[in-house]
Amino acid sequence: MAAVEYADIEAAAGRLAGHVLDTPCVESRTIGQILGAQVFLKFENLQFTASFKERGALNKLCALVQQGVAGVVAASAGNHAQGVAHHAQRLGLRAVIVMPVHTPTVKVERTRGFGAEVVLHGETFDEARDRALEIAAEQRLEFVHPFDDPLVIAGQGTIGLEMLRAQPELDTLVIAVGGGGLISGIATAVRAVRPDIRIVGVQTARFPAMVNAVKGTQHPQGLTTIAEGIAVGQPGEITRALITERVDDLVLVDEGDIEQAIVMLLEIEKTLVEGAGAAGLAALLKEPERYAGRKVGLVLCGGNIDPMLLSAIIGRGMVRAGRLARIRVGARDTPGVLARITTVVAQAGANIDEVHHQRAFSTLSAQNVEVELVLQTRNPRHVADVVQALQAAGFGAQAY
Repeated sequence: MAAVEYADIEAAAGRLAGHVLDTPCVESRTIGQILGAQVFLKFENLQFTASFKERGALNKLCALVQQGVAGVVAASAGNHAQGVAHHAQRLGLRAVIVMPVHTPTVKVERTRGFGAEVVLHGETFDEARDRALEIAAEQRLEFVHPFDDPLVIAGQGTIGLEMLRAQPELDTLVIAVGGGGLISGIATAVRAVRPDIRIVGVQTARFPAMVNAVKGTQHPQGLTTIAEGIAVGQPGEITRALITERVDDLVLVDEGDIEQAIVMLLEIEKTLVEGAGAAGLAALLKEPERYAGRKVGLVLCGGNIDPMLLSAIIGRGMVRAGRLARIRVGARDTPGVLARITTVVAQAGANIDEVHHQRAFSTLSAQNVEVELVLQTRNPRHVADVVQALQAAGFGAQAY
């Protein structure tokens, strides 16, 4: 018998009822029209801690309370930390959380806000986990694993029950994978009720540990990713076995795919997700033909993203969409030349964000000036129109 079965998930659903949200699972018609599929979004970013992680954490903590445990320790990049801290506080348990030193500040502060003792240690989740295990032994605390624990996996699997209840016509699920707890639980729930559903796991190409473990590939591991919630260097043993048995395929997405998905969800659905929460949509954006005509369920598994990172992602997304552009203009350095340039740009319908007026650092002759413009534009065609208008007015202009 596998470590987690359908009955375990049903039992978890009973424990969690009334303590976590049964979050909406609704169709995004606009995203579906863009991708040529029906796309249904499970809004786990609406949980109190803005992540699905509190499901597994609460299921595990309920069992520990029954055992008379006084305190727990966990290692997490943020979402598991908040789930453990929040529900430990509710249940009267002491909680110590070890987080990698580069965890986004928003996640660190929220974890502290739930009353947990936060220890920042290590560059990666794996280093934080090793320190958490040391603390567990030193202080006689119970270690709550973020993914490789049957009770945690069962808690995450309740998402699968809710998705099928809300959208019984789903035929494909595309789920983010870090350590594998989320997809293991969902796959266990879904396979028991709808064994025909296709389940695809998604990892960031910079942290392909589960793909390598299950498929026998040797993709190199990177150092950082905007999807730090799934930046796991060593997959779980329990989750690996469950994924091998119950998941149809695993795919990799790039950082740019994730960035594009974050911006799309923000702009179209008006919902904020972190990198891991956008991984499922990133897979659809990367290979839309693979999901064409299917009824696809995605889990927006978390919404805890650093505001500065979000700002950078939005800016880069606007550049990719041709809605933010840089244009270099060369002209004779005469009075009023800047006014003429900006007039042409305005008449072409673009809005100027920034102007950089270069003399000393230009490669043009001393009599000329180089003006760099950052413009708000409509699309790539509009950028080309602005460049053409400047050239027609006698200026040397190019987008770059």
